[in-house]
Amino acid sequence: MRRLAHQIALCFAILPAALAAAEPPVPMTGAEFEAYTTGKTLTFSQMGEVYGAEQYLPGRAVRWAFKGDICRDGSWYEEAGLICFVYDYDQTPQCWNFWRQDGRLTGLFIGDGSGAELSEVAQSPDPLACAGPEVGV
Repeated sequence: MRRLAHQIALCFAILPAALAAAEPPVPMTGAEFEAYTTGKTLTFSQMGEVYGAEQYLPGRAVRWAFKGDICRDGSWYEEAGLICFVYDYDQTPQCWNFWRQDGRLTGLFIGDGSGAELSEVAQSPDPLACAGPEVGV
């Protein structure tokens, strides 16, 4: 009986930690996202492969490049709890939920083709290295 009581007590002690670990991550606000990203260039992976990198400039301006592709300028804004990006080449908003996981940024795409998840794999204070005809611009 004593052993059973000990096992029950142990279950109740472990249960809150297990439930907390199972809770979905809390998305970042625009202010939190801005504070974390501004002045950095973040490299993202998808399913373990480098996907692209984005430089976060003052005033919510961004410069994005898919791996090995040219840079594309744009901006971001917060709408309905999402972080949305528009780029000079395509003004269609691309909205994401972002959160910090293990000290790094993770994003989940919301919209057509939703469910794509990107994870930060590196960050740098250096500008984004751009391929293509506008190198160094």
